[in-house]
Amino acid sequence: MTTNLPSASPAVVRLARYTKTELSEIFGDDDDPFGVSWAGLTWRAKQEHFGVRQDGRLVAHTGLVTVPLSIGSLETRAVGFGGVAVAPGLRGQGLARIVVTAALEHARTVGPRYGLLFCLPHLLPLYQKLGWQQLHEDVVVEQPEDTTTVMPLETMWTPLCDGAQWPVGPVRLRSLPM
Repeated sequence: MTTNLPSASPAVVRLARYTKTELSEIFGDDDDPFGVSWAGLTWRAKQEHFGVRQDGRLVAHTGLVTVPLSIGSLETRAVGFGGVAVAPGLRGQGLARIVVTAALEHARTVGPRYGLLFCLPHLLPLYQKLGWQQLHEDVVVEQPEDTTTVMPLETMWTPLCDGAQWPVGPVRLRSLPM
């Protein structure tokens, strides 16, 4: 069943928490709501959460976390975006754009020059419409027990300040992926 949203854009709210309960509000009891369990990765929890509620129910979410990153010889940080979710019956109505844009506005105030996210290939056009750029280099990410792996998902980045350009060189996320 698809529910139409009111014509005015829904308000994005900062969420005090985002647990399995809130995730279930969006997806129900789906065991693999993001469709990435095949990757076998351990994911990092987000620090800040933005959501959209409709009739009291959480229907969209984006989480943020600041992560350490090396690009070539540059040691820097990025704001990692993750947990981007829209309730299945409400997709295609602009909720992802609304919640990601609000999170992006906040990320621009945090300090890092880059936003970073990982996504499935079919989501590339969505993020490209929002100004994200695909990163074609392999990205090494950390995993438990001091291991690393090449991220099997697509990597995208966006500038968080005027003039930010992605540096040249091998990319390593010095934390669990977000």
